[in-house]
Amino acid sequence: MPAIETRNLGKSFGGRRACWDISFEVARGEVFGLLGPNGAGKTTTLRMLAGLLAPDVGEAQVAGERIQAGRAGSARLRGRVGLLTESPGFYDRLTAAENLRYFGRLHGLTAHEADGRAARLLSRFALADHAQRPFAELSRGMKQKLAIARALLHQPEVVFLDEPTVGLDPEATREVRATVAQLASEHATLVLCTHHLDEVERLCSRAAFIAGRLVAIHAVGAQAGGPRVRIALSAPPSEGQLAIVRALPFVSSVACDGASLSLSLAAQGEGVPGAVAALVAAGARIEAVVPVRDVLEEAYVALLARARAEGLAA
Repeated sequence: MPAIETRNLGKSFGGRRACWDISFEVARGEVFGLLGPNGAGKTTTLRMLAGLLAPDVGEAQVAGERIQAGRAGSARLRGRVGLLTESPGFYDRLTAAENLRYFGRLHGLTAHEADGRAARLLSRFALADHAQRPFAELSRGMKQKLAIARALLHQPEVVFLDEPTVGLDPEATREVRATVAQLASEHATLVLCTHHLDEVERLCSRAAFIAGRLVAIHAVGAQAGGPRVRIALSAPPSEGQLAIVRALPFVSSVACDGASLSLSLAAQGEGVPGAVAALVAAGARIEAVVPVRDVLEEAYVALLARARAEGLAA
């Protein structure tokens, strides 16, 4: 069973639709992104899946718990998910450790369990030396890492991160991104809601683009296929040279534009050296070899233009 399944989820506020027709799946252990412009419905979607908002239409399953139209998620659902919000709501006068222990007790942990988990999370996120400092005295980066620790206190099966680096300075942003990357490397099931494309490229395997409704799901990075390369030749390739390259078992596709070849390569195989060697052996003269990244920004801009053409985004 996937960690998350949504089917036609929708929510309105005061007669205005915040999001609708939201359908996707997230596998266990996957890091999944929610992308879209401000006001697109990303946070509303996240809050429905975390059990804080009742959807008006549609249904979902998160960590084995059902979410139905007209009903907010159950206490059991909220016990199986962790949520990082933009405003974590800690108590300024309590220390970092006291805040974690307090919220641990709210999750139903015993005093001993709350103490132990708080200590382990503070150590894990390099906050142990600041455990006895009041929350108000912590830096922005420390506060955000403490908020992530709080989301993990009750050992949830799914963690939702809503704009984890919003408003942070570059140093704090770097700290928090490293923390999220650590969680991703441990195969946690994460849903990352953000408008920072570099965070999605760095951490996610797939991303859903939302502009009111779900517009598309885009594969990210290595998940989008094998590496791509552009090979510039001194002259347009002959049909024989093209046939040789297309026949290579590690070449997925070949596109020719004048004297330039664009190759998609399988993740395994001889790769770029093998393709270059085959072309040279067939008599081609190579002038340049340029790797091509699958840039998420290009897909984002195209999807945003599509959403605007359909009247979904301003």
